[in-house]
Amino acid sequence: MSLLDAATNVRENAYAPYSRFKVGAALRTPSGVIYAGCNVENVAYPEGTCAEAGAIAAMVAAGETRIAEMLVIADSPDPVPPCGGCRQKIAEFAAQDVVVTLCTTAGQSRRMTVADLLPGVFTAAHMAASDSAGGDGA
Repeated sequence: MSLLDAATNVRENAYAPYSRFKVGAALRTPSGVIYAGCNVENVAYPEGTCAEAGAIAAMVAAGETRIAEMLVIADSPDPVPPCGGCRQKIAEFAAQDVVVTLCTTAGQSRRMTVADLLPGVFTAAHMAASDSAGGDGA
């Protein structure tokens, strides 16, 4: 199954009674396994889950932690980008050169790298204590 097929199929399972904006995401790990996720809304809007986060959670639940490629699809006029939080989540598990393909249900697509999606990414290196700062990280 292709990433497009997996994301398109899982998109149909999205729970989006409030926005009616269904999103599907699929990722492939270096092992070749595909994990998929769809958005799950909640009446308390901030409590919903994005499709990208769902696919990443499925990957981690299965014991994998690296994204080799990812695809996101929605019924939108232009290819839909991940929200800011999902961009950071993707960057947590993908190298900067990993390709993320953004698609519409009408067949448009746009390929970007993780670096394109999230320039200036916050990483664990930013949290490393500096020896020159006295070791307290401040």
